[in-house]
Amino acid sequence: MAKHANHALGCLTEGVEGVREAYSYLLGEYLPTRYPTIFSRDDKLFHNRVTGAALPLLAPADPIEALRSLGETVEDDCFFLRETPDGHQCTAFVCCCPSGFDPAEKMGKLLKDIHGPVPSYEKIGPSMERYFSRLEVGKSASRVNWSVTTNSELFNVSGNHVNDGDEVEENMDINIDTAQVRMELQTLTRMPKTRAILFSFKTYVYPVKEIKAEGLGPDLADAIEGLKTGNAPGMWVYKGGIRWGKKVCEYLRS
Repeated sequence: MAKHANHALGCLTEGVEGVREAYSYLLGEYLPTRYPTIFSRDDKLFHNRVTGAALPLLAPADPIEALRSLGETVEDDCFFLRETPDGHQCTAFVCCCPSGFDPAEKMGKLLKDIHGPVPSYEKIGPSMERYFSRLEVGKSASRVNWSVTTNSELFNVSGNHVNDGDEVEENMDINIDTAQVRMELQTLTRMPKTRAILFSFKTYVYPVKEIKAEGLGPDLADAIEGLKTGNAPGMWVYKGGIRWGKKVCEYLRS
């Protein structure tokens, strides 16, 4: 956030109230209740016992300041969405771990435009919109997304994906020491007052060498090659398998 503020933080006017609601709920209720040994609060302040930070319970007037405080408190990246007649629109974000995309470029866009580069999204886009619309307060939904990356950068706004028109080096040599499985635990939560949707994801990384050492190499290799034949076969190219897949699978099965 300090080095890449314009890419890690953003808020439209339409997203301000949703950001404030999330700030007040997380700092004022959820975190001190769910993790009382780490977080606490008094009448005016939220206390982080790990960092020593003390933050006001009342959300700052500046939504960017509120988003920054959230980013310094929780590990999850957060995107805020609002429903419009044309679909769900991104109205605010704090994102420190983008994998191959620039969060700032998603600002103000609809889901269908945000996912434009994703193979076969047009097949599921309408059902995604309906699912988001039906999301109820108190009934969060989650899923896991995964890929393999050949670098250890958590903040990566380009390079992890292969998009139409990109020049691609197939079956490239890679440094297996830096190859890792990158996973996102993605969660959708409906905010009760503003009805905004909080789309949050927490990033986990697992070195490929550790996965092999645990005896799971063949299973991961099968999953990687399955990207070619799944419901969206374009994922093999989009996720970069065309570049690193052969070398990683050979290592995992060696």
